[in-house]
Amino acid sequence: MHVIVTTTTDNEQAARDLAAKTVEARLGACAQIVGPITSVYRWEGEVQTDTEWRVEVKTAADRVEALVGLLKEHHTYDVPEIIATPIEGGNVEYLAWLVTETR
Repeated sequence: MHVIVTTTTDNEQAARDLAAKTVEARLGACAQIVGPITSVYRWEGEVQTDTEWRVEVKTAADRVEALVGLLKEHHTYDVPEIIATPIEGGNVEYLAWLVTETR
């Protein structure tokens, strides 16, 4: 199975750093940075609105646990958003490349 692991961070450089670390560690085949985006959420009892950058990492399912660990280790947030979403289908050649690049 193939997965997209998503996280957000508070600035573009932090997003670039996380993306590079995931690919360098072969825990993601490709990481894309989307942003800036606006996030609205409740934190410590208050509604917050902040600018963030989203990092989307394409990986193989057997790499998700290690990828989550790496993201948590290098993240600047106390409780980072890290969500894994299964990929249900797509370009078979791309998905094979994704697995190869995470070995």
